[in-house]
Amino acid sequence: MPKSPIADPNEDYPRWYQDVIAKAGLAENGAVRGTMVIRPYGYAIWERIQAEVDRRIKAAGADNVYFPLFIPESYLHREAEHVEGFSPELAVVTIAGGKELTEPVVVRPTSETVFGEQMAKWVNSYRDLPLLLNQWANVVRWELRPRLFLRTSEFLWQEGHTVHASAADAAAYALRIHHDVYRDFLVETLALPVLLGRKTAEERFAGAINTMTCEGITRDRKALQLATSHELGQNFARAFDITYTDEGGEVQTAWTTSWGASTRLVGGLIMGHGDAGGLRLPPRIAPTQVAIVVVRDEDGAVEKARELGDAIAAAGFRVKVDADVHTGFGRRAVDWELKGVPLRIDLGPRDLAEGQVTLLRRDSGEKSQLPLAGVEHQVGDLLDDIQAAMLTEATAFRDAATTDVSTVEEALEAGREGVGRIEWAKLGAEGERALLADGVSVRCIQRADGTVPAAEDEPDLQAIVARAY
Repeated sequence: MPKSPIADPNEDYPRWYQDVIAKAGLAENGAVRGTMVIRPYGYAIWERIQAEVDRRIKAAGADNVYFPLFIPESYLHREAEHVEGFSPELAVVTIAGGKELTEPVVVRPTSETVFGEQMAKWVNSYRDLPLLLNQWANVVRWELRPRLFLRTSEFLWQEGHTVHASAADAAAYALRIHHDVYRDFLVETLALPVLLGRKTAEERFAGAINTMTCEGITRDRKALQLATSHELGQNFARAFDITYTDEGGEVQTAWTTSWGASTRLVGGLIMGHGDAGGLRLPPRIAPTQVAIVVVRDEDGAVEKARELGDAIAAAGFRVKVDADVHTGFGRRAVDWELKGVPLRIDLGPRDLAEGQVTLLRRDSGEKSQLPLAGVEHQVGDLLDDIQAAMLTEATAFRDAATTDVSTVEEALEAGREGVGRIEWAKLGAEGERALLADGVSVRCIQRADGTVPAAEDEPDLQAIVARAY
């Protein structure tokens, strides 16, 4: 079999990452620096991410909308902390239609401000609450150090924006999104055992009173922020006059939240599961769950492969038949490995003669033979086994990469090499600044049981520290 055409991740992880994206046909750099062209296979993964996340968002009661790409610059200035947090990343349009604009417009970096302006018009009474909205869109944040899927100047995402009658209701909904949408999707579909927690004041979203995060651990032992949920308090409600009349007839200022996840999830998928052979996709997210590869077109192998493909598809699985026998089997086997298809079924003249097929699991590389008759009925159990095994493996890797420490110096050392866990009371804001000076950050603060604390000053909290993408 031909040698894998990608770098060894143990020797050059950044090169490996770029090679996987290129050779698996996921994406390419766009014509403008920092932009990204998502190729069909990469977009197929994103479409499945969209579908899975969108289903969970709707189950949480939110409705989809669409807001304009252009935002009046004055909107951002109405929430001073927000615009200060985004100023270096903004793309601003000053000329349009051949004329200088009377007011510059910002290309959407996030939509709290434009949603706030509109939600103020839609909310009048307590009967209008909660107002739960989400949009799937593109955003622009001018990136100085781009990396495909992880940081690009334009990327795709969903962003939710909600209005509530009370601080407690807003906090509960933000936590619900964080756990029932993001955590559930990341663990159950992407098989990524993320760390849940609360961001420190240093890492909090601009304009928020609380930011919650889902942090993944990549195979080079760094942290990757995969989704965030924000309690915005009344900051944006005051700036955009989002008020409602309560049951007693009194006018009250509302409470708002926002939350989002982006095409960075594809990067997290690559870096959370990939190996020296390329991608490894959990079955629940894989665009193709089963690839049937014809070894040689002899003794009706192509016809039998298509019959098997139809049977597997009829059983409810996503399958492709590779009958490109003019390309060498070894080359095609490497290509399917690169693409991370969870289960490969090889079918050739010898298999037909013996009435069997050869199965190869992408997660473990394990090969086995099964009788050809009825193999479609065993695919489901195999895919379930692969999904569970990938989560187990990723969890074991995360745990092995995590070191419990008790001093700032030990936290710094652990964060340089992987993930450190230290009592937040022993680290504190001063220790956090010391870590930041050496490129290690507090990724989140969590309770000892791994759940999200309601406040930063809860007793017995743990800080998770690491280098981050």
